[in-house]
Amino acid sequence: MDTSAARYDRWKAPAEDGQVLLWPPADRLLADTRDNHQHLSAAEGLRIQNVPVAEVRRRMRQWLGHDDESRPIIATGHQAELHHPGVWVKDVLIGTVAQKLGGRALHFAVDTDEPKHLQLRWPGGSFPLTDDAAHAKSEWSGLMNPPTPEHLHLVEREFHKAAKHWTFESLVPGFLADLRHHVVQAEMPAPQQASLPAALMRSAHALDRSLGLTYESLLVSPICLAEPYLLFVHHVLSRAELFASDYNAVLDGYRRDNKIRAPGRPMPNLKLTADACEVPFWLDSLADGSRARATVVRDGTAWGLRLPGGQHFRFTPVADGWDAASRLLTWMREHRVRLAPRALTLTAVLRLLVADQFVHGIGGGQYDQVLDRLIARHFTLDPPRFSVTTATLFFPEAVGQPRVCLPCLAQEGHRLRHGALGAQKREMVEQIAALPRRSPQRAALFYQMHDRLSAAWLLPQVREWEKRFREAEQRQQEERTLFDRELFYALQPAERLEQLITRYRGEFC
Repeated sequence: MDTSAARYDRWKAPAEDGQVLLWPPADRLLADTRDNHQHLSAAEGLRIQNVPVAEVRRRMRQWLGHDDESRPIIATGHQAELHHPGVWVKDVLIGTVAQKLGGRALHFAVDTDEPKHLQLRWPGGSFPLTDDAAHAKSEWSGLMNPPTPEHLHLVEREFHKAAKHWTFESLVPGFLADLRHHVVQAEMPAPQQASLPAALMRSAHALDRSLGLTYESLLVSPICLAEPYLLFVHHVLSRAELFASDYNAVLDGYRRDNKIRAPGRPMPNLKLTADACEVPFWLDSLADGSRARATVVRDGTAWGLRLPGGQHFRFTPVADGWDAASRLLTWMREHRVRLAPRALTLTAVLRLLVADQFVHGIGGGQYDQVLDRLIARHFTLDPPRFSVTTATLFFPEAVGQPRVCLPCLAQEGHRLRHGALGAQKREMVEQIAALPRRSPQRAALFYQMHDRLSAAWLLPQVREWEKRFREAEQRQQEERTLFDRELFYALQPAERLEQLITRYRGEFC
């Protein structure tokens, strides 16, 4: 498989309502999924922590309840938040492909990332989805509690006040009703462990089932205690210097090839010194909710992970993979810590050990161009192919409305100003060009011409244009939310979402 830049498209979110980006085309995506399945299942030569990757992959999939290796897994993932339609269509795609291939569709809700996009927004207003003020600045969203029933009542009231004037029926009330159901259940005697991401995941899944989507939702945090995942962690940390060198090299190459000068884009390099090495994981304290970038230090001839209390775990490259994973799991449970994957690492785990096809949005697809290089360089494996999709759905009442074109108006103003002098301006330009460069006469004539152009702003037609331009600027401010493609997908009526579902399914007929 080719890992050169030529294999990727220049993905761009659709500008028009109802439009879809799907890469690669449907027939190629299906073929890639079959090829990935065969390629990864047969990768016995590559070893992760001294275990064939095909075995680690089988164990990881079995841990997820997937025992039928003939069935492909089509997966996607995203932070646990209020997804916009461009994110939501990833779930439409995984369900469609899984149904076409007789596979299994999995959505991984990332509850190990920092909280964001937890405001329910609509044109002209917004309201926080949860009243968990104590955890509003949590290091990861899994620490946040779902909204209380009292707060949900306020959300519903504010939304109803806004929506009663709309000309369509939004799906948000049903979503909030389902969220209320889960919140009330969690407050009953002997409640199950509840978090805001879990509640959002369940309610979004219930809404999608009502639309006919078929996929499963899983939180990422439990995977952090799965032995196949910890085997992967041990592999990286026991080879920290080599991994960091490869990681940094592919990032440097990606920046060079794409003419990116900012050292932190698309992500910063891992810090590496003679005695310490940053690794692409978060070190989370489950006891107090604190988080730090994980770093290992020299421990004799190996690398070790040390906790603030002095406890340490030693990683050795020659260790048996399953024994190493088991010991690491025991140590982490004993000290109530977790090594949560950062974005690129999580995608590496899902693409190498779980999925036969992984679906990204545009941002994830760009990051995975880096991951392709890392898989090829560090793991010496042709990277499995991924796919990219997104779509645009504006707020329904924006559909069909004309949009302000400020550049068009600015150009009109430029023409008005410079056309005010007519033939006189051309004569003055010719006179200026004929005079010696840097001469006082040339400078004087140049300033005289611009004084006359400035006076043109006092003409009635120019003053009328200025008024229209100010009004257009105000209108553009109002349009920012009306034409915002990142509003929660449940703001839409069912029929508009169903149209997108039908369009995706039509691509695979």
